[in-house]
Amino acid sequence: MKIILVTALVSVSFIFGQNSKKFTDYYYQKKSHFESLPNGEDEIIFLGNSITDGCEWAELFQDLRIKNRGIIGDNTDGILFRLNEVTESKPLKIFIMAGVNDLSQNISLTQILYNYENIIKSIKRSTPKTKIYVQSVLPVNPAFPKFKSVTGKTQQIKELNSDLKKVAMIHKVEFIDLFNVLKDSSEHLDKKYTVDGLHLNADGYMLWKNTIEHLVK
Repeated sequence: MKIILVTALVSVSFIFGQNSKKFTDYYYQKKSHFESLPNGEDEIIFLGNSITDGCEWAELFQDLRIKNRGIIGDNTDGILFRLNEVTESKPLKIFIMAGVNDLSQNISLTQILYNYENIIKSIKRSTPKTKIYVQSVLPVNPAFPKFKSVTGKTQQIKELNSDLKKVAMIHKVEFIDLFNVLKDSSEHLDKKYTVDGLHLNADGYMLWKNTIEHLVK
């Protein structure tokens, strides 16, 4: 897919208008909670959806600077809408993972990439010294019946990851390929790392940790 570069930031008010219920109640509860928490120095933010939300990152890395900003069900629109809270502390590093819920909702690759570029640009504009890491969308496994809206979309995930790598290169941020770390020989999420074909178990998170530990420190 051809990458369409976006030259201007998307206006949040333009995207969302007056629709205060675009997202789930859980999204708004978590967003409000995050906004109420104090900022710290040299924060390391893990930003994403349920796959990020599901890990105790600070405990996993034994580093209290790490903040979990994952929200179950979130997509790239949702991340754009709450990005001010993420950048307010001028974090040291931000690790982003998003896109699988967009694919589940049949949002086009073009729109996902458009949003991703604006996420990166917004972070750079608000906190230019922050190191940004774009993490690939993880593989999925169609052998599990629970998340059929996305577990059959391996090809779309691979295409998205290929384009995200190009976006990262264009914007001079680091791309982390976790897809190939967690896949099996069929390019599906290895069963030993998942409970439902989409989310990770403890072994999956440990492998993720081991893959990026040198970047987190």
